[in-house]
Amino acid sequence: MVAAIKEETSAAIAQKNPASLHWLSLGELSRLIEIFKAEGVTRAVMAGQVKHKQIFSAIKPDWRLAKLLLSLGTRNTDSLLGAIAKVLADEGIVLENSTSLLEPLLAKPGVLSRRAPNEQERKNIEYGREVARRLADFDIGQTVVIAEAACVALEAMEGTDATIERAGQIMQSLDWESNKGTSGSLPAGSLPKASLLSRALTVVKIAKPKQDMRFDVPVIGVKTIETMARAGASCLAIDAGRCLLLDGDKTILAADEAHVALSAD
Repeated sequence: MVAAIKEETSAAIAQKNPASLHWLSLGELSRLIEIFKAEGVTRAVMAGQVKHKQIFSAIKPDWRLAKLLLSLGTRNTDSLLGAIAKVLADEGIVLENSTSLLEPLLAKPGVLSRRAPNEQERKNIEYGREVARRLADFDIGQTVVIAEAACVALEAMEGTDATIERAGQIMQSLDWESNKGTSGSLPAGSLPKASLLSRALTVVKIAKPKQDMRFDVPVIGVKTIETMARAGASCLAIDAGRCLLLDGDKTILAADEAHVALSAD
């Protein structure tokens, strides 16, 4: 059976003809448990993503979820989903690793794209991994965007794509600030000046040091590459064996077409 979250799940899932499909709101934890019990479910797998910011949107939690939220000392992903997993376990429903059926989609180690990272991108990756690990230690986010060993953007509640888009906007604003005159426009007849930072961005997305493979496993896909191309990012580094590569061949093809270096370490 499938329990689909109204606020996140595509309606196209109905076309897959699951044996049993139930739609419910993100805040309906009690109803989810009731559905599982009625269907005789004792094991479950989380598939896809629920954006962290959705929890704090206009969604109304039921009494069980509201009680859970109030009990949390911190409301990061691990504490929230870990608490939900415990509630499910107390009701006899075990949450399995989300990758248990997706092992072939885990990124293999090495350079995955036609182009390997250049020297500057390798330096960005090394620095980015160091920053991202510190960020992930606090379960704030899993993605950082780097330009010439300078941190341009860190992921928080907005998600990976929004972080990459913001990094591109920041670089564009730096270029604008470098070139505008005192009137706020480019001086007449002047040539654009380059920003002190390279326009090319490197995106680093890692798993948490103590990644719970039941939920929030890093994922990239074609959309990630498309977002990078719009933002002016030229390199993407991920964790081998701990990051899901959706539509692997299509994602790698998209990276090659966008001249993006994609590597897993």
